[in-house]
Formats: sequence, structure tokens, C-alpha cells
Amino acid sequence: MRATQLVPLLLLSAGFCAQAQQPSIHVEDLDKSADACTDFYQFANGSWRAKNPIPASMSRWSRRWQAGEDAKTQLKDILEPIAQRHDWHKGSPEQQIGDFYGACMDEAAIAKAGLTPVQPILSEIADIRTQADLQRVMRHLHAFGVLAPFTMTSSTDYHNPASTIADVGAGGLGLPDRDYYLKSEPRFQEAREKYLMHVEHMLHLAGAEEARAKAEAAIVFRMEKQLAGASLDNVALRDPKATDHKMPVSGLKTLAPAIDWQSYFAAANVAAKTLNVDEPRFLAEVSRQLRETSLADWQVYLRWHFLRAASDGLPMPFVQESFDFYDAYLAGAKELKPRWKRCAEQTDRLLGDALGRKYVEKYFPPAAKARAEEMVHNLIAAMHDILQSLTWMGPDTKAKALEKLASLNPKIGYPDKWKDYSSANITRGSYWDDLLAASEWNVKDDRALIDKPTDRRRWGLTPPTSDAYYTAQLNEIVFPAGILQPPAFDLKAVDAVNYGGIGVVIGHEISHGFDDQGAQFDALGRLSDWWKPDDLKRFRERTACVANQFDGYFIEPNIHHNGKLVLGESIADLAGVKVAFLAFQKAQVQHPAPTVAGFTPDQQFFIAWGQWRGDEIRAETQRLMVQGDPHPIAKFRVIGPLSNSAAFARAFSCKTGAPMIRTGAAHCEVW
Repeated sequence: MRATQLVPLLLLSAGFCAQAQQPSIHVEDLDKSADACTDFYQFANGSWRAKNPIPASMSRWSRRWQAGEDAKTQLKDILEPIAQRHDWHKGSPEQQIGDFYGACMDEAAIAKAGLTPVQPILSEIADIRTQADLQRVMRHLHAFGVLAPFTMTSSTDYHNPASTIADVGAGGLGLPDRDYYLKSEPRFQEAREKYLMHVEHMLHLAGAEEARAKAEAAIVFRMEKQLAGASLDNVALRDPKATDHKMPVSGLKTLAPAIDWQSYFAAANVAAKTLNVDEPRFLAEVSRQLRETSLADWQVYLRWHFLRAASDGLPMPFVQESFDFYDAYLAGAKELKPRWKRCAEQTDRLLGDALGRKYVEKYFPPAAKARAEEMVHNLIAAMHDILQSLTWMGPDTKAKALEKLASLNPKIGYPDKWKDYSSANITRGSYWDDLLAASEWNVKDDRALIDKPTDRRRWGLTPPTSDAYYTAQLNEIVFPAGILQPPAFDLKAVDAVNYGGIGVVIGHEISHGFDDQGAQFDALGRLSDWWKPDDLKRFRERTACVANQFDGYFIEPNIHHNGKLVLGESIADLAGVKVAFLAFQKAQVQHPAPTVAGFTPDQQFFIAWGQWRGDEIRAETQRLMVQGDPHPIAKFRVIGPLSNSAAFARAFSCKTGAPMIRTGAAHCEVW
């Protein structure tokens, strides 16, 4: 329903009565020795975190992450009985997910096969003798998702969102981002040393003797460092204008003449007319290296990136080596997840709609979808009320903002049209062959969208995923069934829990349309300057306050958040809390929530947010996030927005000067 039809705020209640026995906040999770006005993160869930240390296989933990892992058990419960049968119709969703999962679980067969299944591709790389051979192998690797040294995918056109075009981007780095190659701080130097050892070990496992593997690791690092030097940093990548370089396909021949673009697009079966290049300088560097770097060095580089991408389908020494660097060293996990869980995750990643259909049937009833749609409806209406009441925004810009909100498209639970994977040849015989077939299907599926009208029915997440997103070019918010589960959302729960949990998440995604990135796109999803200059100036002053706030959040001495990197998510958290609280207040008119253990409904709302968002995170993952993740760590996602909330201060009777209360110039409010 369009937001312009939602004034005053409508409450289409599903008829839930607020009764004491309804699920509410977890009082037992509270650390009552902590002061809510001093450290609400500790107050809201400190006792739970003290009693529930991070499991060895995880890098963060909370009731939310526990629920996400419990969902993997739900997927296992779906997959195991399906995999036990061998009489499913060929190409049916059951046959494909059952055989894929069954082949993945056959660790003995994978170990016995060794490198034999991937030997044809390793031989292709080894047989490169000419520049034409090199580029043919690169095209083959791209066909099943090994996107090195660049990427080519579909993307909604920044300037004409009704059309989908090809997008050429940067790829081919084994470390998380450019700074890991270029910065001089000790933590980056150590990461480089560990990475060189990791590449060396993987190449040695693949057959290179130790001295050769060490020399080849140095080649890989040298080539990647040169690519990194031509890459944008994480803050620059957040600005859509920095990656907006639309051009005719002929422009690629000028920008990167060493790449055989005609053969590339022919092999991809893509008849692109225009496309976007995210990082022209990077692509020019790829072209330079194709001209100046030896074929032998390119063979080493491609062998490494193939092994890196293929490791999940190889015997355990490869899986363990990949885990030791990426999950253990970089993220702090202590042990691999059990194989059944990794196989369930991989089935969801590559055959997500087939598995998702079964998940939705079992775990997402129509009543849950209806209730979630009602909440989204109410939160859009609350955002409308907030925009309408703004005093710092002029009438012309406000009209454009309301127009954008009115055109917002919510997607709830699962897609209206399921993907059909039946053309992918999935069998029980070889896990590697299944990985290859499913990956090739997904690449072809993506490429088939290029130079076509944009299909707005498609989803960017699978139904079992516990996450949500906003897409600026489509002006849509998406909430898979996997996030519409307890503790974020519960059909039986009081409104305080649902609005304080999934309600803030919904408000967060709605407000992404008006964060520092989303505000650059108009109601149709076009990259467009729709702001009046004075309004834009005031908007940027307000968002600068948020960036400054998060610049001041340290995870350890000398390492703190980059406020510009986390600005969009922090604006969205700040607005999400405000929008959800307003919608919750409206809901209380018809269905007042009970007091629980002495906590008022308003207090329960904020506690629900603290208990949903309050993760414990390993130190290694915090360093990784501060460097490259646009999301702040959980502690600051709890205390950051609430310290700017007058409603929070009232709910807990916080006095001026309390650590949780920002005042004066330090107080931030965007929406």
C-alpha cells in the first residue's frame, strides 16, 4: 500500500491481545547490577552473554545469532529425510537439494577423489602458452564464479532503473581489502605475513614443493598488491557517484585494451550495448598487467584464485587451511562448524530458492506473513509522520521525500516467483561436480538479466536467511522468512518485543532510503540530485554529527570506528529506533502492553532492541569489522542510537550528564 494513503497512521491489528503469558523481554538476560543510563548494552543482555560464551565455531554470539544457527538445524531437518530418498524426479527441487546435500556430506568420497575432480581445470591453467590461452582460461573461471582479476555481473542501471546492464567491477584480491596490502600498521603487516603463508600452504597442498610454493606466494602477493593500489578504499566505495561510470561497450577497448572484450562477451552470451565500470583505474591496471606480467606469473595467480574458490569442494586439508586463515586468524573462530551445518549453508547459498520453498512451507505460516506485512505498513506510516513533521526540510524537498516513501516496495518472506534450477545437473556422485553445476547455473542466471527490463520480482537473499536489505535503485525493502522468527519477531509476542526487535530492523531498512547513500537516489531509483541546496546542507550537517559520534567509539587503543564508513548503517539505526518507537506508541492505543517484572512497555521496547542487537563479538572480528564493514559492532549499535533518543531517556528516567545521554552539540538527530 502506498504511504500517501496512510495518514493518519493506520493500525490493522491482527487481533493480538496483550496478556501476561505472551512472550516478552528476557528478564533473566538483564544485568541488573548495571545502570541502564550508564551502559545499556551491559544492562540489556549482560547476564545472557556472561552465561553463554561464544561457541568455538562462531565469531559472534547472542540470542539472535543462536537463532540463526538454530535455523541451520531446521534446514538439516528438511534436508536429511529428503537426502535419504533416491527416487525423486530428476530436476525436482527435492532431487536437487537432496543430492547436493548428500554429496556434500560424503566426506569419504571427497577425500578419496582428492584433486582428481579439479585436475581438468588445473591442467587448463598449466597449459597456458599464449595470451589467448590466458584469457580463455579467465573466461572459463568466470563462468563458474571465480571472478579474478575482475568481475562482470548484472546491475540495475543507476540512471534508468527499469533496465539491467552489465557491471564490471574489481576483484581478485585474497585479503579483505586494499588497506591490508598497503597500510603500515603492525596488524596489517602481520596479516600480510599470515596471508603469504596461507597462499604458500594452499599451493603446497596442490602439489608444489615447498620452495616453489613460497616463491609462487610472493608472485600472487605482488600482483594483488598492484591491483590493490589501483582500488578504491571502503569509504570511497560507499559513494555511488564514485562507482558511476556508464559507457558504451566500445569504451572498454579504450580503457582496458589488453582484454579481448569481444571474446569475453561472446563466451558469456551477453550482447551488452552499454555497461557500468565501477573502478576504471582498477580495470586499467588489469590491462597493464596483462601486457607486462609474464604468462607464468598469471598461471600462478589463477591457480591460487581457483584453489581459494574451490576449497570447500576439496579434501579436508584444503578446507582446514582456508578456515585457519579466513575464519580463525582473521575472524577469531576456534574450530570448523560441523560438516552438516556447512553443507546446509552451501545448499542454501547455491540452491536457495529450492531449499527456501521447503523452509517456508514448514516454518513461515501465512499468519506470520500477514502480521509482518501489517508491521511494515505501520512503520512506513510512522516514517511518513516523521517526514511530514520535519522543520529543517523545505516543502519542495519534503514533497520529493514523501514521494519516494510512497513508492517504496516491501517484500516479505519469500519471492512470488521461485527460481527453477532443473537445468543444473545435480547428482549424488560428485560434490565438486555439483558445486560446479550449481555455480555455473547461478552465473548464467545472473548474466541472462543483462540488457533486459529489470525483473523486480527477484530477491537478493534466500528465504531462510536471517537478514534484511534495502536496494536504492529499486527502492525496495526485503525481509526474508529467516529473519521473521524469534527473537526478532514472534506471532505470540507482545508488541513491545516485536516493535523493539523486528520493528527497529524494518524502520532501519525503510530509513536506508534516506541515509547518506539512499538520499542520492530519487523515487524511481535514479541517481539524482533531488534535494534543494539548503536542505542538503542541513542534511549533511546532521549526518556529520553521526559520523563524528562513531569516530569516537574505540574497540581497543588506537583502533576505532571510521564514522564515514559506518555512516549509512548508523543513520539507519538512529532512524529505525525512532520510527519503530513511534509505531509502537500508536499500537499501544488499541493494544496496551502489560508491565513485565516492573518494566513499563516503553522500557520493554528498548530492552527488546538491546537483547536483539546485543552481540558478543570476538576481538579479531571487531578489528575486521572496524576496517571494512559498514556496520558498527553490536555494542555501539545498541548504545549509539539510544544515546540520542529522548524517548529512551524518558523511559529510564536518565538524568542530563548520564553516559547514555548525548546533549547539546553532541546530540544527533537526522530524521
